[in-house]
Amino acid sequence: MGKQSVERKLRKTGTRVRRLRDELAVIDEQLAYLVDDTEDKSLRALVAENPAAAIEHREATGHSEAMADHRRHVIAEIAALETHQDKLLDQLRLL
Repeated sequence: MGKQSVERKLRKTGTRVRRLRDELAVIDEQLAYLVDDTEDKSLRALVAENPAAAIEHREATGHSEAMADHRRHVIAEIAALETHQDKLLDQLRLL
């Protein structure tokens, strides 16, 4: 693989990592809100003791769990890209 090719791949990988980190920051903000909302609805479900409050709590829990799953996926993707970036840097050093 040529030097220009490795450099191009490094730029693309770096851009993707930056975008994912920006996305992760947004996810963290959304997740904090969703967790707070879930806790609030949990308290309401306990106090209200009615089926509608329990349904709202389950839905809120589902949303916060889905966001947490998405966060884990983005973190794993960032880690994989950083590993790939390290390999590309090693290749660049050898050229």
